[in-house]
Formats: sequence, structure tokens, C-alpha cells
Amino acid sequence: MSGEWGTALSKLLDAIREFQAREERGVDLHALRGGIDALEGEFAGEARDAQKTGAHLVNGNITAASWIARTCGMSVTSAADRICVGEQLESLPKVAVALSSGEISYQSASALCHLRDRLADKAELFDEDEMLGHARDYSVFGLRKLCRFAWHIANPDGFFNEAEADFTRRRFHISLMSDGMYAVDGQLDPVNGAAFKTAVKVLAKRKGPEDERKHSQRMADAVGELAMHAMDQGTLPRRHSVKPNINLTMTLEALKGELGVPPADLELSLPISIRTAERLACDCTMSRVLLADSMVIDVGRATRTVSAPTRRALRVRDKGCRYRVVTGRSTGRVRITSSLGREAGRAVCPTCSCSVTTTIASCMRVVGR
Repeated sequence: MSGEWGTALSKLLDAIREFQAREERGVDLHALRGGIDALEGEFAGEARDAQKTGAHLVNGNITAASWIARTCGMSVTSAADRICVGEQLESLPKVAVALSSGEISYQSASALCHLRDRLADKAELFDEDEMLGHARDYSVFGLRKLCRFAWHIANPDGFFNEAEADFTRRRFHISLMSDGMYAVDGQLDPVNGAAFKTAVKVLAKRKGPEDERKHSQRMADAVGELAMHAMDQGTLPRRHSVKPNINLTMTLEALKGELGVPPADLELSLPISIRTAERLACDCTMSRVLLADSMVIDVGRATRTVSAPTRRALRVRDKGCRYRVVTGRSTGRVRITSSLGREAGRAVCPTCSCSVTTTIASCMRVVGR
């Protein structure tokens, strides 16, 4: 860049380097942020000017946003935001002055500019003085929410059309990683996102002062517990006439806890530890399969490891989880002195998903005598 603007930009860059080289730290963050926001406004204006002059067409770029994104190391969404702000600030002089003086933040100015842009042919309904006052009084989140209210009132058809366009962006991916963990990534529409977050937050509450799990860990456990609850209730659609379930395959020697046995095979996952398999086998439907040279020669009937009457009795007696260690992966066994809960020579007590780091909903932990 050359000429007057090049000189001004050079002075600005020199001032920034001088500021970065200062020895004294601890500046006024509000004033610093105000200066950065003012420069964001300047950048938005320059981006709009570049779009009007067609500078992006020189290198064969279709849109100015893609050219700015590539040139300035930004995302296309961020570049498009700057162009929109630069365009709307031309018609909002009071907002532009408030932004340059640090009176409002760039994000607040962006919310106002996008609102006016969305009003399209109804832009005359935008009251600059009123909305600028709201930008001074409301937080960025509150202002964005207020702008959506105003947009829906002034242009309900446009609001609905964008909501429908956003709905098509929904996606959800669950990927198995090389270590057996799962990576989850996605975007949900407002209704399903709110429903999912509400259900997970209920299950992610801390289980007491001894629950040392981080919030992110409790949220992860809650997602698994939510899925377990849905499968346990039996309300999910059946697949091949069988309700959805987790299939776990392990040898009899592994179930007996003998040494030198192979890991358990968990369907749709990598092999898991025998100790993890023991926790899953505490309360499950167990089937015996006899093999001879990899040939199945007999399949036994499926039976529950803990009967329904015993489960009800334990819930009445213990009224919740009895295994309260939630800081790590449980490896020991809990011994109960009461005679209630014995079944076929075993003592049992109820635990919940927080009792182990693997997510197991409504687990009945088998305890040896």
C-alpha cells in the first residue's frame, strides 16, 4: 500500500510494535478492547471499499469474502461479517461513531448491522437511536436476542426462511477412534439442541461432595446414561425384532477372572478390558454359546444376571447408589453384610453410572461372598 493511507498504516503498525515492546504490563482492558474494536470497524470499512472496487476480481476470486479470507487468514464467515458491517455502517453514522469511540463493542455493532441487513426492503423500520441505546445497555448476548425479536416482528417471512436454511445444516457424527474412544461432533437445530441439553444437564448433576468429576466428564457420562435409559425402557424401535442393546462377547475363563485370557469383544467398538466387561456383566441378559473349532454347536437361553424382584427389593432397601467412589475407575468389590440382596450365593447392591468412569446406567453391581 502506498500514498497517504500507506503512511498512516505504517505509523499505526509502528505504534502497535512500540506498544507490544513496552515493559509495563497491566493496561486498561476496556480501553484496549475499545481500540481493537475501533480498528475492526476500520477493517470492515476497508473490506467494503475493496468489494465495491472489485479488488477481489483481479485474482479470479468469485466473492470478496473468499478473497479477504484467503488474503487475511480469516474464515469466509468472518470476512462476510466484516463486509456486511462495512456496508451497513455507511447508513448508520451514529453507530459508526459509537464504535470508533469505544462506546459500543464491535460485536454489538455487528448485531445491529446484521439486523438492518436482514430487514432488507423494510430497513426504514430500523430506529438507529433506539437500537444504539439498546447496544449501550444490553450485553452482546442480550442484544443479539433482542435483534432476533425485532427481526421476527418486522420481517417474519425472512426470519422463517433463514430458520429453514439453518435447519438444513444439522448434522451429527459419531466416530470410533484408534484407541477405542468415540469422537462426537455435530450441529443440532434449536429445538433438538435445547431438548438434548436439558436432558443431559439433568443427568450431569454432581452426585455429592465426593464426586470429583469435571463438568465435561459429567456431561460425557450423562450422554451415555441417557442412551442406556432409553434402551432399558424398551421404547426404542426394534431392530430385527429385537430391542436395541449392547452386545458383549467374552470367554467363560474371562468371566471367571482367570489369568491369561483375551479381552472382551464389545460390538461396534474395539476389545475392552475384562474388568470393564465385569461391570457390564453385573446386570445384563446372558447367553451361553458353545463353540467347537469356531463352529457354534449350542446356544443357551438368555437369562438376567439380576432378577426383576431382586432389583425392586434393592431399590427399596438402598434407595439409590451404594458405591460412592466416583473419582476413578473402580476395580474392587463392595461387600454387604445384610442378608437382603443375596441371589444364588452372591450379594448385590445397586450402583449408578457415576460409580465407574465408563457410563453404565442403572447398573446392579454383583458382589462376591
